[in-house]
Amino acid sequence: MKGIIATGNKRTAAIGAEILAAGGNAADAVIAASFAACVAEMVVANIGGAGFATVVDSHDGTRDARCYDFFSSMPSRPTSEDADFRCIHADFGSETQAFHIGRASTALPGLVAGLCRLAHEKGRLPLARLIEPAIQLAESGYEIDAFGALVLKVLRPIYEDTPEIRALVQKGGASVQVGDPIRLPHLAASLREIGETEGESFYRGRLAAAIAADQHQHGGLITAEDLAGYTVAVQPPIAVPFRDFTVMLPPLASVGGVLVAFSLRLLAAVPAPTRFGDAGYLRTLTLVSALTNRARHAWGRRKDDGDQERIAWFLSDAHVKPAIEELRAILAGERRLGEDPVSPKGAPNTTHLSAMDADGMAVSLTFSAGEAAGYVVGDTGLVLNNMLGEEDLNPGGFHQQKPGTRLHSMMCPLVVLKDGKPVFAGGSAGSNRIRSAILQTLINALDLGLPLDAVINLPRGHFEDGVLHVEPGFDAAAIETMRAEGFQVKEWPEQNLYFGGAQAVCLRGDDFDGAGDQRRTGTVCKV
Repeated sequence: MKGIIATGNKRTAAIGAEILAAGGNAADAVIAASFAACVAEMVVANIGGAGFATVVDSHDGTRDARCYDFFSSMPSRPTSEDADFRCIHADFGSETQAFHIGRASTALPGLVAGLCRLAHEKGRLPLARLIEPAIQLAESGYEIDAFGALVLKVLRPIYEDTPEIRALVQKGGASVQVGDPIRLPHLAASLREIGETEGESFYRGRLAAAIAADQHQHGGLITAEDLAGYTVAVQPPIAVPFRDFTVMLPPLASVGGVLVAFSLRLLAAVPAPTRFGDAGYLRTLTLVSALTNRARHAWGRRKDDGDQERIAWFLSDAHVKPAIEELRAILAGERRLGEDPVSPKGAPNTTHLSAMDADGMAVSLTFSAGEAAGYVVGDTGLVLNNMLGEEDLNPGGFHQQKPGTRLHSMMCPLVVLKDGKPVFAGGSAGSNRIRSAILQTLINALDLGLPLDAVINLPRGHFEDGVLHVEPGFDAAAIETMRAEGFQVKEWPEQNLYFGGAQAVCLRGDDFDGAGDQRRTGTVCKV
């Protein structure tokens, strides 16, 4: 038994398993699978994206816990009338959502820097070896699956925006369908260059020059100096005691990590749910989510504090205890919940990967490129992010942050410890639904002790903007209880990618277990 990996795609999981079988560790497996995801999952997560990773290494009885922040930063060129920034509308079926794309929607991409830093500090195999499977996949091509075709349909306005990006996903003038091949030879060449230069070309070499020139010529905001100055932040995780476990969460720029920590403080202060899907389960989940939503809006009042000061205040007893008292009072029927504040909207175009190995390392990594910005950088095959065009990443308005400012994200890759050793690694895609997906994952796994496939694939609920969204499978009596208490409930007809895309692995006794989210194309491989 060498290890296990869970990813959002069967090809990326197989590549991670290949690396474990070749002697790589959990970090190697996640790095290789992440580069491969930039090919096989290019419509939800590409090489021009950014993200976070939480790594716990307990080899030889020691423990090293680190969070890698390689999220996007604000570029330095000021906006002007010729900025390439425009609105499109994506049709998600149940609703239509506005996004902004174009060169001026692209923030500094951190994924390449993050994967290279992680490989250097925690990997065992050479970086070029880890990138090679992604290169082969891009050169030989692959057949698009049903999930990829669905996302392309939703994001059609983006993938039809310029001739260059249309060429990536069209066949004979029409969008590719399930089973159609996609080949990315220019991206393969760029990936090879990244491997040969250990990422240097992307930030200070030929690829960086191509990105900077494309931005300058077409109304973008990124300069060569911005790329050369990008750095990965490595910090200790937020460690939250929960029941008999310790949950390790990413700090800022992951607002998601801070908010999940707040929610866990609330959950730990009330009796644990005892059965999935009943009224107690659904009430507790909804109330914790609602009180965390309210607390999130207090975050802006401390915007002039440093990151550590803001986290310390947000998770302090002085700030958390009033919410705990309110939660207890509502659960006891002594008061009712107030109005839920409106949350900014985001899209579910993210991917998550989790891995553990036999030497005691656990790696949890989430990354995204938003919806993509609708263009390709010259002949490099590089598709970049539209992080500056997402409302939830820019709550103060578009292009309002100072150059160099790290954008904040809801991504929250986590590792759970028991007796100081990693026993669970997980996370989710899904924008604002990331928090509720993670909370239910932790409740199902740590409180209810359910099998991991059930932990990930049981129905989910999500409370936002005063509406409780539920997938089919919750007790009918639980839903009626929520309505009787004044909640507006939207019952979805089937499980939906709206509710996230979680992947997790765990250690059960001496064996590994894993699960991938069937709302998307989650896959597990054990070696």
